Amino acid sequence: METPYIYYVLVILLSSVPFSVAKAGSIPFSQAVEAAWAVDPDRTELNTNYRSAAARAEAAGSWFAGGPTVSGQYFDDHAIGSNEGYTTYQGGVSVPLWLPGQGSATVGVARAEALTIQERLHVARMAVAMRVLDTSANVVMAQRRLAIARIQKDTLEKIRASVIRGKHIGEMTLADQQIIASEIANAANEYSQSEEQVETATSALRILLGRPTVPDILSFDNVALAHDGLFSAEALENNDPRVRAARQAVRTAEAGVHLAKASFMPNPEVGVAAIHEKQYGSPWDDRVGVTVSIPLPSDVRNVPMETDARNKLAAAINQEQQARRNVRQELAQVFSHLTATKDMFRNSVLSAESMNSRANEMNRSWQVGETSLVELLRARSAASRALQLRNQAEVAWHAAIIRTLIAAGEFQ
Repeated sequence: METPYIYYVLVILLSSVPFSVAKAGSIPFSQAVEAAWAVDPDRTELNTNYRSAAARAEAAGSWFAGGPTVSGQYFDDHAIGSNEGYTTYQGGVSVPLWLPGQGSATVGVARAEALTIQERLHVARMAVAMRVLDTSANVVMAQRRLAIARIQKDTLEKIRASVIRGKHIGEMTLADQQIIASEIANAANEYSQSEEQVETATSALRILLGRPTVPDILSFDNVALAHDGLFSAEALENNDPRVRAARQAVRTAEAGVHLAKASFMPNPEVGVAAIHEKQYGSPWDDRVGVTVSIPLPSDVRNVPMETDARNKLAAAINQEQQARRNVRQELAQVFSHLTATKDMFRNSVLSAESMNSRANEMNRSWQVGETSLVELLRARSAASRALQLRNQAEVAWHAAIIRTLIAAGEFQ
């Protein structure tokens, strides 16, 4: 009994992983995301930014609004030609003081900036998970395309052998031999292109993960979705890292507006000063006192500072609204794509089985001389295309499930 073509292809598909990838084995998708995140360049930069923001928050808790100012002055009478020996040495140190509420507002801005960077880390990790998914799907699809190309080439080689035997006994013509030779050349081209696609895809995945392995994306199905327990669309939107980051950016901008209002004037300074004098006939030669400097408010300084803070807040609010719209639209596409890929996969399986059965019937019909070689080759080509579409639909369905889980925050 002849082995059905589709089962033969599926067996080859399962054993078609390149040696370098098969040797390394596959890993769970969650571990692949961890591996890619560990070597992601954005992670290092954002971690440095977070530590810097945390350090600024700690430094903002200082007792004074800035560093101390040291001043010194020296006067004598020699420069004007006098010879009485009048000299004065004067020095002081002062520190700026916080305005009411300014210190806590400064700390609030620094902490909000640190939280914003922390949310950006989650956004970057989500982007890494998406890249791992897309690259892994490309690898799996390329491997399956290569397997189908190899099966098609081997099948055509067997048909050519039958054609050559038939030509020797007068049952086949030279035209038939030329037709099968042309089909084999096309199959060889497809095989070479598939090999190139596999190498390109696996190289991109190896660079992304930092190791030669392929994540297991085909194990995710409806059971994984049910086990994860998806939330409502509104909850998914609010939990999306991009929305959280945009919302935190609004909080940071609001803290900046509060700081601008609290900085309604330049910081006053208070300090101590000492004077040592050497003057003719003076009974006093040393004095110590307190210095206070209070700059007055000015619209020239305050208005640009406050308007800049309000502009940043308006921009942050706009970006949050845009982020929510984009995420809302993306979630709708994710759920719609999940439903569509499930239906496409089911239909493509039926189509592939039907086209395979037709190709097998055409093969038996050709062997007894009831069907021409051209019709057989068309049937085999159609069966291969149907199987290719089936594979694409299957990979797309599993990828859509993982994309839904990513939207639910599964791999954060």
